[in-house]
Amino acid sequence: MSDPNGLIQPGRPAPGFTLPATPDGDPIGPEQFRGRPVVLAFYPADWSPVCGDQMSLYQSAAPVFAQYKAVVLGLSVDSIWSHRAFAESRGIEFPLLADFEPKGEVARRYGAYNAQGEADRALVVLDPAGKVTWSHRSPPDVNPGADGIFDALDQLAADRKVMAG
Repeated sequence: MSDPNGLIQPGRPAPGFTLPATPDGDPIGPEQFRGRPVVLAFYPADWSPVCGDQMSLYQSAAPVFAQYKAVVLGLSVDSIWSHRAFAESRGIEFPLLADFEPKGEVARRYGAYNAQGEADRALVVLDPAGKVTWSHRSPPDVNPGADGIFDALDQLAADRKVMAG
């Protein structure tokens, strides 16, 4: 199930993947974080103003993500070297994954790749079991913020309470 623009929709199992985040580290993917919610933040390019603001917002919201025990993973088609310089310049500590080679393969699997050869500005929230619970695509020049993510994480927390209680 995907929307008319192809973005993966809630209810689907998240496609598995691992991608490099650093030149010398092990690849990272959502499967490593089973048992915790995972936020996949696809974005077009490291050095664009909107992307910089969006990723910086998620870094500043790290304490809130931690309250949900959620992991944030940024993904673009930029290289690990670009990600490293971008993260250092912006103070970003969460992993920025390089969907670089084959270019955009993971973004394509999530329906978040565009004709310009970039990842779309798309957000996907996975539940602790790895199922998509929320997805959203923004126009390239619009920072989607974090409210939709927090709403999805609130819903996940509420669902877990109902199941546990």
